[in-house]
Amino acid sequence: MTKLRVADYMTRNVITLSPEDTVEDAIELIKKTGHDGFPVVDNRGKLVGYVSSIDLLRRDPKTRIRDVMVRELYVARDFMDLRDAARIMFRTGHSKLPVVDDDGRLIGIISNADVIRSQIERATPEKVEKLKRTLERIHGIRIDIERRRIRVDELIPTQTRIYADELKGRIHELKKGLAEPIVVIEKKNRYYLIDGHHRAIASLKIGKDMLDAYVLKISDDVELGIERLVRRRDIRSLRDVEIIEEGHPLIEITLKKVE
Repeated sequence: MTKLRVADYMTRNVITLSPEDTVEDAIELIKKTGHDGFPVVDNRGKLVGYVSSIDLLRRDPKTRIRDVMVRELYVARDFMDLRDAARIMFRTGHSKLPVVDDDGRLIGIISNADVIRSQIERATPEKVEKLKRTLERIHGIRIDIERRRIRVDELIPTQTRIYADELKGRIHELKKGLAEPIVVIEKKNRYYLIDGHHRAIASLKIGKDMLDAYVLKISDDVELGIERLVRRRDIRSLRDVEIIEEGHPLIEITLKKVE
């Protein structure tokens, strides 16, 4: 089984504060972003502290961040096993860990939400390899796998509906730089999207041109079931996919249970 690393799921575009910023600056940043805390970095990008909303309570708005920030920090490294980072967060009660390089410079941040996300709809090499073996067995063909970037506007969807609430989550992830690889079958210069419809349409919505993908390349002249499906449903591009506004049925089931 492939080991998941912190680098695979951490947020790289981190919102930070400077030691010279004020409590007032931090409060405004919380209002703007909705985050409950921020790493503090110096002018060289080195991590020097962390400030949370609790640290700001009953503080003079003009107080410098250097005077309220926590200086003794738990940090992660990008090469760490994601499970080890999760254990640290669980045992220490931290919801986030700054990620630093060998020189102590901030290069990302990993959260408990990222750990949860790593277990949901993950396109693992094992998952892709299983699909490859299945297609090879069914059609008696040979398939090569590549990992590369694919143009979003070239993707041909193989499902006709997605959910608006999940799409919103994928848009949020993409804006944070957290795009999971999609899974694509390439045949005769056509790119059939197998896994990652919400991610692909989220990319379309925010103007992101390329996505990282596992590409299963088929050179044999054999008709696949997905080709018949696409032809029967007259699906030509991602714009043909319907976005369902009512919400994912699992959310509805959960709410009914709560009531």
